[in-house]
Amino acid sequence: MNDKLKVFLAVVAAVILFVIGNSVYILNQTEQAIVLQFGEPMRVVKEPGLKFKIPFIQNVVFYDNRLLNLDPPAQEIVLNDKKRLDVDSFTRYRIVDPLKFYKTVRTELQARGKLEEIVNSSVRKILGRITLQELLSQKRTQIMRDISSAVKVDAEQIGVSVADVRIRRADLPIEVLQAINARMKSEREREAKEFRAQGQQMSQQIKAQAEKERTIIIAEAEKNAQIIRGTGDKQAILIWNEAANKDPQFYAYYRTLEAYRNSMANGDTSMVLSPNSEFFEFFNKTMKNGK
Repeated sequence: MNDKLKVFLAVVAAVILFVIGNSVYILNQTEQAIVLQFGEPMRVVKEPGLKFKIPFIQNVVFYDNRLLNLDPPAQEIVLNDKKRLDVDSFTRYRIVDPLKFYKTVRTELQARGKLEEIVNSSVRKILGRITLQELLSQKRTQIMRDISSAVKVDAEQIGVSVADVRIRRADLPIEVLQAINARMKSEREREAKEFRAQGQQMSQQIKAQAEKERTIIIAEAEKNAQIIRGTGDKQAILIWNEAANKDPQFYAYYRTLEAYRNSMANGDTSMVLSPNSEFFEFFNKTMKNGK
């Protein structure tokens, strides 16, 4: 009998502990909760500590009350000037109305998907009204304020307060960058061809000018040489004439000796002349004097 009583008491104690365990819950400082009864929200609990609920009838849904981060994938956006950008944004938010949050999105996972749609829609709508030049100008700060304001208004509908929305990066798509690089390359090649053509043209002009100056210089040099030669020949003739007038016989003798030298310079020269020819006049006289 005592053993049965002990078993009964142990079972009663276990049941009591189980009931108590299902009657209390602990809310941490980083959490907030909604007490549900048969799926219907009964109350919102935000104060941390040991809390009570009706066992087996009520259950508790916990939500984080800290600042949360949303980092959706980059999306392609078409600006007002038809420029396309890959925009990578991030959002900081907090669940401030657990009851509205539970009624609209239920779980944090669904809330992140809904908030991602809100952020992407607002970013696309605001950036679709501006140009790339405006996005890169001082208006960027105001543009970010407009995006944050639009996201905050829509996020309040699901019980979320958005602290900030920022664009981390806004780049041109890869295919656009490749097209720009190809266009820049072709433009540089075209400029290089133009520079080479201009260089070749300048080279031809310089060569033509140099050839012209060379021809002029050579012509001037030949002209001056002809003048100098003419002047020298004139002076030589005058000197010879003057010398011939002073001693005609010596001049005739000198000219004859030059003729002898020139005619006999080549050992193979053959001449058929009469011994009494005037060409051998001084030669004969020299032979006689030698005797």
